[in-house]
Amino acid sequence: MKLHISVPNIKKLAPAATPYEAVDDDIKGFLARVQPTGVITYYFTYRTADGTRQRHRIGRHPGITAPAARKAAEQLAATVSQGSDPHAERKASRAKKARAKHETLGGFIELKYSEWALSHQRRGAETLQLLKSNFESVLYKRKLAAITAWDIQKWRSDKDKEGLKPTTVNRRVTTLKAVLNKAVEWDVIASNPLQKIKPLKVDSKTRVRYLSRREEQLLRGALDEREQELRDGRLSGNEWRETRGRELLAPIDAYFADYLKPIVVLALNTGLRRGELFNLSWSDVDLTKRMLTVEGSTAKSGQTRYVQLNTEAVKLLRHWQAQSSSPLVFPSPITGKRLNNIKRSWGMLKERAGVTGFRFHDLRHTFASKMVMAGVDLYTVKELMGHSTIQMTERYAHLAPEHKASAVERLVDFAANPL
Repeated sequence: MKLHISVPNIKKLAPAATPYEAVDDDIKGFLARVQPTGVITYYFTYRTADGTRQRHRIGRHPGITAPAARKAAEQLAATVSQGSDPHAERKASRAKKARAKHETLGGFIELKYSEWALSHQRRGAETLQLLKSNFESVLYKRKLAAITAWDIQKWRSDKDKEGLKPTTVNRRVTTLKAVLNKAVEWDVIASNPLQKIKPLKVDSKTRVRYLSRREEQLLRGALDEREQELRDGRLSGNEWRETRGRELLAPIDAYFADYLKPIVVLALNTGLRRGELFNLSWSDVDLTKRMLTVEGSTAKSGQTRYVQLNTEAVKLLRHWQAQSSSPLVFPSPITGKRLNNIKRSWGMLKERAGVTGFRFHDLRHTFASKMVMAGVDLYTVKELMGHSTIQMTERYAHLAPEHKASAVERLVDFAANPL
């Protein structure tokens, strides 16, 4: 059908059972296509110099009005009359923008590297988040070929001023370096500008932080206090609700008030990493054989290992399983899916206990150090910890300074009781 495309006439276009087109009676090639849903889209059709018919989308009504669409059609008609091809020009412009985005670090990560990371790395999502949180503001808009070693040196200096540990800085630079290695491998850039950057020096003798006997008592006491506080809080909350005629919440009458005490105590007794704890399923736990399996797909080393459970761990898991309805050992209390963050509850627990300078990962150090100080051989500790080399075990589970002190104190005993 032909009509003059204008505001009044567009309002008269009613949807039909099949799509149809209303062709403008003035501008050749200008039309409005009407879908059965009532959606109206403006187009300009023309033929190129070689006779190829092209359809250029102007926009959808009412996002673009009839008068605005008409003006755009007039401009396109003038462009075509001069021998240009608007469709080809738009396509070339989009391709240019896409290439420009590919050339930046952020674009490369978004359009290429992210897909590879998510399908080839066990912690691909974490890697992408690490890259974004550390480099988005400083390097994502930079062209890959324009990134220099100086950029990273400046970034490292800034992080040093912020107090970030050299080991952490090195890990993050290594992650970025891996991205640029892929860019080289996929012929996006000729060479990796970070290849010659040397890692910051790290003190290999850094003291492993672990809980002293007193600190462990304080931490366990804080866990018990927190459990009681959660139960008391639910009771007082229900009293408040009852006086106001509101629905009462279920009382906390299970063995554990929530997930925190089971996670912390299990970490102390198994040395499992936080991610390994979060990934545990009940199918990995055999309470009859007192054995826990850490699947290679979730382990940092990529190797499956078996951890023997002591009496406290078995008792804990029996009680926790009795109140669990999830296939996961530690599901999120909010989503029911994998738990992935306990920073707030862990931080408040440490504050309550008065334990400072201590990370969740240091529970693992505590487990290893206690094993060594109890006389367990390093090879057995290595297997329990899931270390790939004995050197890693020596670093994580070296004897505590006070334990060494008791050893040298024997010289005094020797002097007092010579042969």
